[in-house]
Amino acid sequence: MNALFKALNDPTRRAILERLRGGPATAGAIAEQFQFSAPTISHHLDLLRQAGLVTSQKQGQFVVYTLNMTVFDELLGWLYQFKS
Repeated sequence: MNALFKALNDPTRRAILERLRGGPATAGAIAEQFQFSAPTISHHLDLLRQAGLVTSQKQGQFVVYTLNMTVFDELLGWLYQFKS
């Protein structure tokens, strides 16, 4: 759970998640939307992947990233327990 909150703590990573809400995208397509270097975006994507928020799949020479909604469901379930 700590990796999840660490990943969500950064505004760039949250913006990447919002971008992926529109559907899967390659690392290059994601990087084009930010004013950061490709290695910086790759680092953010790796932290999101480690937290389980995104999945990655190699397709030829590209890596395609997709939201992992299961983790979001688990997070919501965990948060819901605090609602009185």
